[in-house]
Amino acid sequence: MDLRQLRYFIAIVEAKSFSRAAVSLRVAQPALSLHVRNMEADLRTELLLRTPQGVFPTPAGELLLERARALVADFEAMKQAVSDHGSEPAGEVRLGLPGTIGEMLSVPLILKTRTAYPRIHLKVAEAMSGFVLEWLHEGRVDLGLLYIPVDERGLTSEPVVEEGLCLFAPAAGLAGVETPAPGSVSLEAICHLPLVLPGTGHGLRSLIDARMERQGLGFSTVFEVDSYSVIKELVERGVGYSILPVNAVAPDVEAGRFRCWSIGTPALTRTVHLVRSCDRPASKAMAAVEALCRDVLAELIGTGQWRAELAGPSPRPPCPGDGQDAAH
Repeated sequence: MDLRQLRYFIAIVEAKSFSRAAVSLRVAQPALSLHVRNMEADLRTELLLRTPQGVFPTPAGELLLERARALVADFEAMKQAVSDHGSEPAGEVRLGLPGTIGEMLSVPLILKTRTAYPRIHLKVAEAMSGFVLEWLHEGRVDLGLLYIPVDERGLTSEPVVEEGLCLFAPAAGLAGVETPAPGSVSLEAICHLPLVLPGTGHGLRSLIDARMERQGLGFSTVFEVDSYSVIKELVERGVGYSILPVNAVAPDVEAGRFRCWSIGTPALTRTVHLVRSCDRPASKAMAAVEALCRDVLAELIGTGQWRAELAGPSPRPPCPGDGQDAAH
């Protein structure tokens, strides 16, 4: 086997089709099929299953896919490192982001990269944190921002941003539910409120559940919705309270649609972590994008576009409306 065959194999699995892979690779489909047959003969095992739903790897193929992605990524990193030596940062850098971070970070980071390093091609992919973590493991992205710390299977992470979470409700309150006093609300008080929250398994929900479990608490009523915009609409229509990042509801609080409270002591927050491989040396381009990413995060926070704090000993950002009743 050689690297070309490994690249072909990866393309076939990702496309789930020999014909689609052939088009993307600009290789004749019979030639692709021959390469796979030669690989299977060389390894003396079946690598791909052809089904009406597409082409899928066998267990042996899954193992080869994992190792092939790592080998190809290492080879490309080696080429880039040699090419980068003594030159301006250049090449492709792939960044994975959760959608809520991508909404704020993607555009200013792409523009800043284009201005500072015109020879870097920055590709930004957005998905839920679980998918971004999977891409990092597979080498499909070089850097990622996640709401969870990672220290496993060749990855390392460090905290870069800490943002507050808040309880919020319609400005006029909910019928039949006593409105908490302005400022902060305890986790015990939240237990008895009707809540609209992301579903079990969502990163934000997992964080909230973990904090509740540590204190031996549980929710009484929860309506589960993963979309932040839908959650806010349901709260505005009086279905219940919710818990979201301060940044997600601050404009609505300032517009008088919601009132909000910080949560618990210490205040409930979540941390954004920058994740990268610790197995492969970072190319100049990756190091440059990582530095720009940190700069843009600092700018977003400094200008108030992201109501958060750079990770560290700095105090938690206040919840809009802390210490005052936003209904008045």
